[in-house]
Amino acid sequence: MVLPSTVVRFGLFSALAVAGVALAVGTLVVYPTSALELVGILLVALLVPFVFRVAASIARSVATPYNVAEVGVTGAISRDGGSGPLPTSPTGVGADAIVDQIDRADADGGVEALLVRLNTPGGEIVPSEDITLAIERFDGPAVAYVTDTCASGGYEIASGCDEIWARQGSVVGSIGVVGSRVNVADLADRVGVSYEQFTAGEFKDAGTPLKRLEDDERAYLQAIVDDYYDQFVENVADRRDIDAESLRETEARVYLGDRAHEMGLVDDLGTRREVEERLSALLGTEPTVEEFAPKRSLPARMRAGAQGIAYAFGAGVTATLRGDGNGFRFR
Repeated sequence: MVLPSTVVRFGLFSALAVAGVALAVGTLVVYPTSALELVGILLVALLVPFVFRVAASIARSVATPYNVAEVGVTGAISRDGGSGPLPTSPTGVGADAIVDQIDRADADGGVEALLVRLNTPGGEIVPSEDITLAIERFDGPAVAYVTDTCASGGYEIASGCDEIWARQGSVVGSIGVVGSRVNVADLADRVGVSYEQFTAGEFKDAGTPLKRLEDDERAYLQAIVDDYYDQFVENVADRRDIDAESLRETEARVYLGDRAHEMGLVDDLGTRREVEERLSALLGTEPTVEEFAPKRSLPARMRAGAQGIAYAFGAGVTATLRGDGNGFRFR
């Protein structure tokens, strides 16, 4: 019979703690009959918490209380998690921090599988790809679980997993790329602002909003978007073993879970419990999930909370003005 890891850890921790305290007492204290022995008692009192911490650390490394690491990808994806001056969600995903957590899980000897929880509309291209590559480096099965939305860069990340699970009502897909350029040339003309170019290279200022876009500049920028799109389609086609042309024919549409399953974009549909049952089958043992999440400072947590309140208020006002109230958006 194999003892549960919690029992093993508790037994090991207890044995190490008792042995450590006994060693400290035996080394520094016998009977407090002198000032030196009194100092020894004080040293023991200081050593006991340290011994407990060391014992807990050793016990945790020998018998971890989990075998599945869960990493969440929530909100818009960017390099550092900043949402910009006009956020579409209260908090974004810092790709570098997510990659660090996946790598930490991979280095943890107790982690046998990776669960990637996804609720994201996508985001920046290279940060999304960095998370995908980290998932592919993970030594063990990786399962993606879509809750509400897995679109664009979010689907790029999901495609790096061995299996993708979603709910029937999940929104999945948007295999496409969007690029934008603000044009304020007419406004500048009205307020008397002129634009003078000092560049080396014909297309150096093609993205400048104060000038009108020429046809050759528009073609140049569109070609960059097309190249990114080709990369996206080829990556998904290769990872998911789906014909690239059929992916192009989606024209970056999104699909509900049922339809995404029929198209092969999703491997199976189910609840969180059913996903954990699948992990049990993959591991051959009961899964115990530990969330691996970046640690945030108190000011960062307070800032995120304030952003959440502001976003909720703004979303409510917008829903009222629109008259729909269901929060169903595509951006």
